[in-house]
This record gives sequence, C-alpha cells and structure tokens, in this order.
Amino acid sequence: MSVSLSKGQQVSLRKSSGETLSLVRMGLGWRAAPKRGLFGTRTRQIDLDASALLYAEHTPKDVVFFQQLVSRDGSVRHTGDNLVGGAGAGEDDESIVVDLTRIPAQITQVIFTVSSYTGQTFAEVQNAHCRLVDEANGAELARYELAGGGEHTGQIMAKVYRDGDGWGMQAIGAPARARTFQDLLPAIEPFL
Repeated sequence: MSVSLSKGQQVSLRKSSGETLSLVRMGLGWRAAPKRGLFGTRTRQIDLDASALLYAEHTPKDVVFFQQLVSRDGSVRHTGDNLVGGAGAGEDDESIVVDLTRIPAQITQVIFTVSSYTGQTFAEVQNAHCRLVDEANGAELARYELAGGGEHTGQIMAKVYRDGDGWGMQAIGAPARARTFQDLLPAIEPFL
C-alpha cells in the first residue's frame, strides 16, 4: 500500500512484518509541459537528472548521478540518464536503486535530488514525481508529487535516513537553483 507524502512528512521503511526493507528504488518521472505559442502548442524536451548523495552526518561522502552510476561501495546504483522524460503517468524516467543492507555504517542518510541540466524551470515541467518502491516485490511504498511549478531549476526531493536499527524516508520538496547536484549542496545543508 502506497503512502502519498506531503512536504516534510516521514514514513518508516519497515515491512508490515516488522523487518526492514533491504532493496529500494527511488524513481523520478516527469513530462514537459506543453507551451502555447502563436502557432499552437509545442512541447520542449527537458533533461532532468536524479542524483543520490551519501552523507555521514553533515559530510558528503559519495554521489551517484548520470556521470557516476554506482557508488564506490556498490550500495547505490543509477539505472541511466534519460534526456527527455515523458515515460508516462506514474512511470519512472530515471531510477536510483539503493541496497540498504550494503550502505556503510558511517553513512547516515542518502539525499535524493533532481536538477534541470538544460536549465528549464519547473514551471515547464508537469506530472513530476518521486516514489520509493520495494524492489523485492515492486510495491510502491511512498510517492511525493513534485507540484507547484516555479522558477527553480532544482529540487531536494527526499531523504532516506537511519532510524534506529532500520531506515526511514522524509519527503523534502525544497526548491533551489541548480543545473547539477553540485549546485544543490548549499541548499541541502538545512535538511541534514
């Protein structure tokens, strides 16, 4: 059963049986919003990029993005860069798979971000979402709709964090100006 999250809302990543999930996928999906012009409606391709930053408390230790598809320890893997989006309603255009059992003990949180590599704003994006899926059975655990458009070009989507002996997820949805994950580093600080 999926939980629809609001900005700031948190959810435990424990199965109903009480055991902690081991393999999750953070999916990002989007479509370019049609733009009305003098000669009708047209749609521009938009290249959004999903990234995952691994933190030990407040210190970034590793990153997974379109130019580094696997973390150094192998626990986080990007499935590949999508340059145009538009997979369809509810589908993912980019995904990052996280093996929670392999994340090194010093890593306390994984921050998921999205940035507009080509510089279009979120006002030009529609039907954008991030969702967390249990890779063992394909069940959607949580979904956060990236609504509201706006003139920002990046967003801190969510974080997966250590919660006692398990993991939790928090929807963040904080807008920022960014073409790459590096541009988002200062904006991530308040959410660590």
